[in-house]
Amino acid sequence: MHDIKTIRDNPQAFDAGLARRGLKPMSAALLAIDEKRRAAILASEQAQARRNAASKEIGEAKKAKDEARAAKLMAEVAELKTTMPELEAAAKAADEELAKELSAIPNLPLAEVPDGVDEHGNVQHHVFGNKRNYAFTPKLHDDLGHALGYMDFEAAAKLSGARFVVLKKGLARLERAIGQFMLDLHTNEHGYTEINPPLLVRNEVMFGTGQLPKFEDDQFWAIKGELLAAPDNERLRTERLGLIPTAEVSLTNLARESILDEKQLPMRLTALTPCFRAEAGAAGRDTRGMIRQHQFTKVELVSITTPETSKDELERMLSCAEQVLQKLGLHYRVMTLCAGDMGFSSQKTYDIEVWMPGQGEGGMFREISSCSVCGDFQARRMDARSRGPDGKPRFVHTLNGSGTAVGRALIAVMETYQQEDGSIAVPEVLQPYMGGLKVVARE
Repeated sequence: MHDIKTIRDNPQAFDAGLARRGLKPMSAALLAIDEKRRAAILASEQAQARRNAASKEIGEAKKAKDEARAAKLMAEVAELKTTMPELEAAAKAADEELAKELSAIPNLPLAEVPDGVDEHGNVQHHVFGNKRNYAFTPKLHDDLGHALGYMDFEAAAKLSGARFVVLKKGLARLERAIGQFMLDLHTNEHGYTEINPPLLVRNEVMFGTGQLPKFEDDQFWAIKGELLAAPDNERLRTERLGLIPTAEVSLTNLARESILDEKQLPMRLTALTPCFRAEAGAAGRDTRGMIRQHQFTKVELVSITTPETSKDELERMLSCAEQVLQKLGLHYRVMTLCAGDMGFSSQKTYDIEVWMPGQGEGGMFREISSCSVCGDFQARRMDARSRGPDGKPRFVHTLNGSGTAVGRALIAVMETYQQEDGSIAVPEVLQPYMGGLKVVARE
């Protein structure tokens, strides 16, 4: 959420940031609502002040036995009692209108973020490793999984529809091994605290990290109903909870409505959870295989920091996510996203794209992690603050990153470590999690 005072102080800079996002100027419209809001608040406060003053003057008039003046003042107070609720309602309505408009506006890019309108404007930051050479034509992960008999999309469709998968035997265990390896790496070597968070969250929690209101249709929702007795019949009271699209939602909101001691910061959290997304990508894109699923597993990284340290924390988080792929022996590149391709809440984002040799002719880089710094954008929505040495509360900065997407890591491992007979060699770092198994092969 943006600070209206900052917009008021420098509307040109705000509109310039929106322009880099490909959005039209909004400061004039926002400031007009703000002016209306401030005028309504002032009118309400003045009416309250006048009522208090008039009430005091009534006592003075009665003490002076000036009944005419007392009667006049009492009539004024009575009129104020009638008009004040209307003034308060107008102030509240204007405040809600401004909050609604601000809540739908994305974060602004940092100055160092490259310009661009879509993924074609992203800039390569660096590359790790090299493409592998194969004595055969590498296959897609779903062809490999089907041939092994351990990846079943038809069974999943009978259960849940499109964009779901049933993993079996060696591939089910390999996915579990990848997730456990990532979690152990981040907790044992990178200093993150493991959290097992709720998968169902309230509307205000979704709002805090930016899923609401803009991306309401991209979420899965669970409706909890309760029958209530009524005089003549029964009625249903319902409560809506959202299934998390990423553990970022639960982890970041652990700081909501809090004032943290800055000695506690940075707060580094990680979780291995299922994630659920109703919108799994553009229509007709990546319809086969496991690239875009409605349900997937991911290891999430979240940091809560001070404003002074958040940029350095982004570089640290990126390094932590990269080490996952380095230890797995996967070839990847890091991209700095351009202003037009960043997520709603982000100020700056790095994407890690892993090489998948079975994707398209000659292979393809596919996103496996995004690491983003959000500044105080989410903190304002959550009212998450910290108290520094001066004792004054201020908004924290939040960061989030995939450390990494387990399903896509499984795909990358399958395609990278495939052998000519269709079996999958297990990377050395995963073998302890596989009970020493070195190859996933058809039984």
